[in-house]
Amino acid sequence: AFRPLAAGSGTGGGGAHAAGWVAPRRGRRGFVVRSVASDREVRGPASTEEELSAVLTSIDSSAIASNIQHHADFTPLFSPEHSSPLKAYHATAKSVFDSLIINWNATYDYYNKVNAKQAYYLSMEFLQGRALTNAIGNLELTGQYAEALKQLGHNLEDVASQEPDPALGNGGLGRLASCFLDSMATLNYPAWGYGLRYRYGLFKQIITKDGQEEVAENWLEMGNPWEIVRNDVSYPVKFYGKVVEGTDGRKHWIGGENIKAVAHDVPIPGYKTKTTNNLRLWSTTVPSQNFDLGAFNAGDHAKANEAHLNAEKICHVLYPGDESSEGKILRLKQQYTLCSASLQDIISRFESRAGDSLNWEDFPSKVAVQMNDTHPTLCIPELMRILMDIKGLSWNEAWSITERTVAYTNHTVLPEALEKWSLDIMQKLLPRHVEIIETIDEELMNNIVSKYGTADISLLKQKLKDMRILDNVDLPASVAKLFVKTKMKKGKLLVESLESIAEADEKTEPEEEENILSETTEKKGESDSEEAPDAEKEDPEYELDPFAKYDPQLPRVVRMANLCVVGGHSVNGVAEIHSEIVKQDVFNSFYEMWPTKFQNKTNGVTPRRWIRFCNPELSAIISKWIGSDDWILNTDKLAGLKKFADDEDLQSEWRTAKRNNKMKVVSLIRDKTGYVVSPDAMFDVQVKRIHEYKRQLLNILGIVYRYKKMKEMSAKDRIKSFVPRVCIFGGKAFATYVQAKRIVKFITDVAATVNYDPDIGDLLKVVFVPDYNVSVAEKLIPASELSQHISTAGMEASGTSNMKFAMNGCILIGTLDGANVEIREEVGEENFFLFGAHAPEIAGLRQERAEGKVPSLCKHLQIRSSSM
Repeated sequence: AFRPLAAGSGTGGGGAHAAGWVAPRRGRRGFVVRSVASDREVRGPASTEEELSAVLTSIDSSAIASNIQHHADFTPLFSPEHSSPLKAYHATAKSVFDSLIINWNATYDYYNKVNAKQAYYLSMEFLQGRALTNAIGNLELTGQYAEALKQLGHNLEDVASQEPDPALGNGGLGRLASCFLDSMATLNYPAWGYGLRYRYGLFKQIITKDGQEEVAENWLEMGNPWEIVRNDVSYPVKFYGKVVEGTDGRKHWIGGENIKAVAHDVPIPGYKTKTTNNLRLWSTTVPSQNFDLGAFNAGDHAKANEAHLNAEKICHVLYPGDESSEGKILRLKQQYTLCSASLQDIISRFESRAGDSLNWEDFPSKVAVQMNDTHPTLCIPELMRILMDIKGLSWNEAWSITERTVAYTNHTVLPEALEKWSLDIMQKLLPRHVEIIETIDEELMNNIVSKYGTADISLLKQKLKDMRILDNVDLPASVAKLFVKTKMKKGKLLVESLESIAEADEKTEPEEEENILSETTEKKGESDSEEAPDAEKEDPEYELDPFAKYDPQLPRVVRMANLCVVGGHSVNGVAEIHSEIVKQDVFNSFYEMWPTKFQNKTNGVTPRRWIRFCNPELSAIISKWIGSDDWILNTDKLAGLKKFADDEDLQSEWRTAKRNNKMKVVSLIRDKTGYVVSPDAMFDVQVKRIHEYKRQLLNILGIVYRYKKMKEMSAKDRIKSFVPRVCIFGGKAFATYVQAKRIVKFITDVAATVNYDPDIGDLLKVVFVPDYNVSVAEKLIPASELSQHISTAGMEASGTSNMKFAMNGCILIGTLDGANVEIREEVGEENFFLFGAHAPEIAGLRQERAEGKVPSLCKHLQIRSSSM
């Protein structure tokens, strides 16, 4: 009989190379682990958990039904007398969790044993989607669970729909992170994800007559059956305080505010493998003794709970508003909490695995830390701080280890998205880290001077301006001396005398040099409006070039992207065109200095969630015609469909699957908006984060133009001229992004006008699906026939929804931007509707617009309309 199995103490883990194993049948036998990275075999004894895991795939539905019933009875979250799909969901999830725990612990134990290199993926977002259907699909138990629930009087689809989407992300950044975790587990790579456990997520989007409104997410209100709270895994995280030097010569960060980060682990199962990796999410709190009982009993309840609230609010909301100083501080706290807790955990695991043979030089050969965008940038100074201040390494040792351990994925070319933190806020919140960043910045500038020399002072200035980590901050003395101006005798002009200073520098003792610079370098924040020196003096006098000094009219900032590039050994873009823009534009000066650091890693999506599980009917058709389901692990095998492209039977089956998926969306639209749309109309979809560069505004203006032309026609001409179309939008506008929220309002207002026009009927409908998330995408994408990816060329780093639409048999209309370029190459130009200007043309077009050369909007809309 199938019995619930006790959870062990381990979690999904890591190790050096890709590791998955083939479980033996009964009996004590060795098992083989194939390393995908090196294609070598690692042998070890089979564990009891692994043997039990081998049984799971042969469990019959009756045994699963018995186990589900067991959890409904003995791990209750609901009253025993009530039976509901929600109760069935929680019991089913716990039943699946039993299976995952076995593989999870075995993976963890194995990675600990082989002590090989493990990747750690740090991201502020993980847009996971529902776990139930993904988990049973990866365990190859979908059919058994469907039958088991049927025996218990439930339907799998209804039960699965009870699961709320985890509110841990918003857009492509978080969805990419989740796809990576799925694929790394499937490919048997030892890897963990690290993130924050947001209680209220970004927000739940509600559409009213006034447009978008935001309310808090409630995904944790009924508990999360997919996580284990590791109360024994917690780390201190400090803010504020001050830095002192101890008698041991080390720097010590003391005082300030201290919180505790607590681990919550979520299993990440691979497909057709026992490898089950881990997503570790941090919640934040303080010990119970921080509750001020005296203040509470005195009636000051807010003060009594102040420490707990300050700690817990760090993980309340994803991307809290940062227009206020409090919002900025909270965001920086979030980023540092992620970095500090994760690195402490990583280092603890490294030390535990190394045992008595601990050697810090081995750290980069055992640990790889990937920063998903600039949010985890503080990993660099934090790892330096831990290695130097706590582990006792020298600066050079710590820097060498850090640089070889950390890598950076750039996700944007938008200036506003390349994070810049106020140096004043960071100095207050993280004083030790600012010291470290200042030293990194100074060493970087010395390297720049060494590379470019002082012959071309204008070039040197430009490189320092482009590459510095600290912006609008006094140059350190070692560099400032190069930008001293000499004031000549009376009547002479003030000239830059770099050569003479450089020559004098060779003859000047260090003490004399300091005297010169101390006379000319002002304190940070002070005005430089000193009286001019006595021009009658015969001896030359020195003053700093304004370039070397802080401008009090401008903010002092830390450029996080620059720190990422300097501190990591690898920088990757996420599509070929994006990676070229990164090299030739965004970080060109860095590319000139370190060309081998830069590479491309085009984004991808998991075909398990995004076709196999969300579109099972089409998946079955593909497997039938190809002759196997090997394409789910090797998408190159999809090319086997080409020879059947003209087969009428395949086309008929394909159309039937598409219509069935469209019927599901018809129901979804009716349930969420009240609009009734025809499944016979073409579904034209644009679903993504609402942003001006993604150009939802252009799309809706095109729809307005189409509606206007329809109204000008007779009914007969209208039917003859236009294909029935349902234009579907979805996506969230950031709460403080006013223009994006206006676009949402405009779309919904157009919908209210068009959808109730009896002259138009089913020829044109406009729908904005509220609260777009992974689960909504899993229905919309399989039903789509035309998908819009029309961002201004050169603005979209990659995009991943374009890949999901394409693999589900949807035609794309798009610009040559991001991954569109590579998709078009794969599917063929004839299967891609190309739209808009190319990236190299954009700068010239912007210049024309600035000069007032604006072509007719109607002309462009008409061209666009006729091309579709």
